[in-house]
Amino acid sequence: MTEKEKMLAGKLYNANDDQLVNERTDAKEVCYDYNHLRPRQTAERRAILKKLIGRSGDVFLIEPAFYCDYGYNITLGENFAANHNLVILDGAPVTFGDNVMIGPNCSFYTAGHPLDVERRNAGLEFASPITVGANVWFGGNVCVMPGVTIGDNCVIGAGSVVTKDIPAGTLAVGNPCNVVREIGEEEKERFIESKDPS
Repeated sequence: MTEKEKMLAGKLYNANDDQLVNERTDAKEVCYDYNHLRPRQTAERRAILKKLIGRSGDVFLIEPAFYCDYGYNITLGENFAANHNLVILDGAPVTFGDNVMIGPNCSFYTAGHPLDVERRNAGLEFASPITVGANVWFGGNVCVMPGVTIGDNCVIGAGSVVTKDIPAGTLAVGNPCNVVREIGEEEKERFIESKDPS
């Protein structure tokens, strides 16, 4: 197997392999171009992301700055929106469902390194996929770790470090991120303004 094939299969691979280094450099060049466009260059921004991202819906927004390792392992659902400073280390697939909202300074890391120093110093690493369901909202400064799945209709509170799967329909916060409660029908009653302004 090539090192890229090992990476995509979830096996230990050499991250310093020439092919992988070249592919990461290509992605960084594209990210550089994207991050240096003027704000009103929306058509150019969209074209660059379409070139970089593996798959996306028709409606998506990623505010600069944006950084990724490869780009081709990223799937964006319809109506995807990410605020500034999104980082996706996509050695393995990173998949977002429809209607995902991501606050500023969020990171999704599929890459991990062996705990034993010999293999780590030899440049070996692994990558495990991240899957995010539909209708998920991430507060700012959230980090999602390798191998995590987050179910539909979740809210991940600001500053959380998500190290394990989060079940659908829940509010989860903290470091490490833990489920606080289910999100129920009563949420529809919150923040409803009075119809009588007097």
